[in-house]
Amino acid sequence: MTDRAGTPAEPDPPAAEGTAPGGTPEQPRRRHWLRWTALGVSVVVLAAAGVGWWFYRKLDGNITTDTTAADELRRYEKERPPANVSAARNILLIGSDTRAGEENRKYGKDVGTQRSDTTILLHLAAGKKSATAVSLPRDLMVTLPSCRKADGTRTREQFAQFNWAFEFGGTACTIRTVEKLTGIRVDHHMVIDFRGFKKMVDAVDGVEVCLKEPVDDPAAKLKLPAGRQTLHGEQALGFVRARKSLGNGSDTERMDRQQQFLGALVNKVQSDGVLLNPTKLYPVLDAATKAITTDPGLDSLRDLYDLARSMRAIPTEKVQFLTVPRRPYAYNANRDELVQPAASQLFKQLREDRPVAVTPDVEKDSGGGGADGKPDDADTPTPSVTPTFTGRNAAEGVCS
Repeated sequence: MTDRAGTPAEPDPPAAEGTAPGGTPEQPRRRHWLRWTALGVSVVVLAAAGVGWWFYRKLDGNITTDTTAADELRRYEKERPPANVSAARNILLIGSDTRAGEENRKYGKDVGTQRSDTTILLHLAAGKKSATAVSLPRDLMVTLPSCRKADGTRTREQFAQFNWAFEFGGTACTIRTVEKLTGIRVDHHMVIDFRGFKKMVDAVDGVEVCLKEPVDDPAAKLKLPAGRQTLHGEQALGFVRARKSLGNGSDTERMDRQQQFLGALVNKVQSDGVLLNPTKLYPVLDAATKAITTDPGLDSLRDLYDLARSMRAIPTEKVQFLTVPRRPYAYNANRDELVQPAASQLFKQLREDRPVAVTPDVEKDSGGGGADGKPDDADTPTPSVTPTFTGRNAAEGVCS
């Protein structure tokens, strides 16, 4: 090439390294951009991790640990039932009627005592095959062991109604009473009060129920029209506490209503995608961790998450609710006693992690249990037959 006629042109000088033709520093600019991008991503990741850690610490710190019960139970380790099936777990759920605290005081005068008006033994089968929740009537006549009271004194062993155990000796006394009654070792426990229950229901945006007739119960602070409706905190608490204005006024019917409500709650959590949606899961976890007092084995967010994950893996039709087979106590119709041998068979099935089945309002000639929960095969148990009790599963819901 020439720059003028007959004169060869000097070759263009080579472009500097990293400079595009025309003099643009392309490579340095690209490296500069990559460095800033990496820095930005790092900041976002660290911020997200920091927020995640803050949420974890906050939720973890919400949980109240009950070390007193654990200390008391250790004193009686030799008399406690063995854990026959290590992969299965038994959790005692206790609903406290304490009036302590600003939000609980409106339900009655705080006299410094509390009783367990709702007690449920939850059996989680090995392999996440099923979950069976057995309600224990508050008025069931049982043998209460000698228990340590809050002031350090001890009660005497006595035959009395079940919910006195919580009033006399708190959680440890209740656990020892349940273990003595059932022969089942209680691995963990959770205690929830009125305030905690309401917050849990509000966290899932209410639970649907169906009422055949209107309800007006001042004692339960409940006034509702008939029909299908969604109950939130205060109304939900009134629904599970109501006794005089719903049904026949019995505690047995109230327990059935509590089981229906809990089944509907489980069903909503699983079907509504709560456990898979962080924006929905956090409020539920926040309410749950604030609501419960638990033993040291379940007092961390990781422990509760593992428990929730186990429950999520169980189909709702395998989450079962029933009341221990009971009937009016022979010497006082206002109290309850166990129906035998049905109750012993139920306890044996759970103790050995064997299946039980539930069905609503089954008749004796249909292969199931009667109104008192007694299975047909209670008198002649057969290992190959799964005993059936009156109850329901979480898939049915309250409006089934």
